Amino acid sequence: MNIVTITLNPALDLTTRLEAMSLGEVNLVSEAHLRAAGKGINVAMVLKDLGRDVALTGWLGADNAQAFEALFEERILADHFVRVAGSTRINVKISEQSGRVTDLNLPGLQIHADAVCQLETAIDALCADAGQGADWFVLAGSLPKGVEPDYCARLIGLLKAKGKRVIFDCSGLALTEGIKAAPTLIKPNLEELSQWAGRPIETLAEQADCARILQAQGIPHVVVSNGAEGLIWFGPDASWQAIPPRMQVVSTVGAGDSLVAGLAHGLSLGWAPEQTLRLATAVSALAVSQVAVGFSDIEVLTPLLGQVQLQRLDHLAPIQSPSMENSGDAQ
Repeated sequence: MNIVTITLNPALDLTTRLEAMSLGEVNLVSEAHLRAAGKGINVAMVLKDLGRDVALTGWLGADNAQAFEALFEERILADHFVRVAGSTRINVKISEQSGRVTDLNLPGLQIHADAVCQLETAIDALCADAGQGADWFVLAGSLPKGVEPDYCARLIGLLKAKGKRVIFDCSGLALTEGIKAAPTLIKPNLEELSQWAGRPIETLAEQADCARILQAQGIPHVVVSNGAEGLIWFGPDASWQAIPPRMQVVSTVGAGDSLVAGLAHGLSLGWAPEQTLRLATAVSALAVSQVAVGFSDIEVLTPLLGQVQLQRLDHLAPIQSPSMENSGDAQ
């Protein structure tokens, strides 16, 4: 396989769509979809559509694993999930015509020490795998019950010790703890970056200040999502801004995961930052125009690639530090 995604807290997503939600009243849903999901699983599906071989791992509830197993078989995704007792959670996503999405996320499985050991054994095997192990790992999503926030840092540390590169997409305390292990790339949005910083982060200059601090701590790539305003990529050598094409927003579910998939695709192939950023932005823009995750024909990306606006932000160039001088091989 080329890339492994790790989803510690997957879910069956019940995505509903309606014109506008009225609190405290009966709401008529125009359409609904129940599907196996989770941030790392979404990333894997988009990577597969981009032509990559992908393996998946994490924890799955043994009682309702069938929907996930059917998805993995249909999409030809290598299933290395550890089955644990119980049922994988169901999350409800309420998508309104305006593009606003309300999430009702259940807590998930209860994870015990034996399941942690089984997962780490599975990851060890994926790292080795008779010389075919992946060099890039994507660790994405929330944590189930029984797993402390610092476990993300532990996994990142274990993977780095084996020479692997880690793209980390999480939030809250798990993001704060995972940052301490210095993954290869993080992708916070403004709210998540503000939570990490302990203060509101709004302007490009404030984002750049945060990125420099994170890069000085050993994280070479900091990608900040600004929603419809695009994203900023603070790399080890330069900073870039990408503004997506205007799209008719159907649902923002999976847009961030699609972005991560595009970044993982380009970085793992050694693409130039602007090429990677253009693809990632186009894939994310496509995601908001549909309910489904991924695409059946890669050619649908062609017109969007040309509509992505890219500019290099030389005034936000990173300040080189010893921890960044050797980070070029992570591009």
